Amino acid sequence: MDLGSINPVLLLASLMVAATPILIAALGELVAERAGVLNLGVEGMMITGAICGFAAAVNTGSPLVGFIAAALGGAGLSLLFAFLTQIALANQVASGLALTLFGLGLSALLGQGYQGIKPPPTGKLDIPLLGDIPGLGPVLFGHDIMVYFGLGLCAAVWGMLKYTRAGLILRAVGENHDAAHALGYKVVRVRILAILFGGACAGLGGAYISLIRVPQWTEGMTAGAGWIALALVVFASWKAGRVLLGAWLFGGVTVLQLNLQAAGSALPVEYLSMSPYLITILVLVIMSADKPRAPASLGRIFHASQ
Repeated sequence: MDLGSINPVLLLASLMVAATPILIAALGELVAERAGVLNLGVEGMMITGAICGFAAAVNTGSPLVGFIAAALGGAGLSLLFAFLTQIALANQVASGLALTLFGLGLSALLGQGYQGIKPPPTGKLDIPLLGDIPGLGPVLFGHDIMVYFGLGLCAAVWGMLKYTRAGLILRAVGENHDAAHALGYKVVRVRILAILFGGACAGLGGAYISLIRVPQWTEGMTAGAGWIALALVVFASWKAGRVLLGAWLFGGVTVLQLNLQAAGSALPVEYLSMSPYLITILVLVIMSADKPRAPASLGRIFHASQ
């Protein structure tokens, strides 16, 4: 195995790209869960966003239109989940699993005819001077705009939850929806908005995979990224900053195993391919020893008459 062929600078730069779709999707799920909603349909919303964004970008020639369509597609699918859980008062776990299965089937149907087609390229930001800094430049300043969008979204979610009135209301609804309702807050409205935000973020994460990271359309191409995003929220103890660290960890392991394969590692390819998921599970087990406290009303059904 030739470890000298692995470039640390390119490895770190690739880490940020690999982490971006999971980071964006996990931040959306974080907001939903802080509002007390457990949406297990992230995988379905991501794959739906992937095909909606891909189809829109191919047909219009604009990656921007593709990302907008992906956000709308993910939010549209999450609206179905919102109706089932917040209006019809269906079980959130069962509804989320059904949403994932529905999204996988819907994306396979919509994706017929798009195999083998290349989407329009998404240009990278060219930041003068900063991008030329040896080592640091390619790692931090040579990416596409969605990488910086993910970082900005992480800061925005952290600031919103910690310092704004909207964040306070969201956390209040997630901790005790009955008390929040008694104080006059619209629990169902807050949760529906949080679900839509989570769906839009999941759609954007899926579109990043199909438009930038791969870029192509393949049935089931999210390959469990939505489940990893769900796991990262628990790993992060429902904190935005830790979501970023978790996404970087998973992205780093993913990129490293690909580099080890290219360097001719003696380990079987199957073991290397499963390593990001195994390490994610291991980290979750270690984190569970600290017994992170989930929002008290997470997954509980709310009815105003109760």
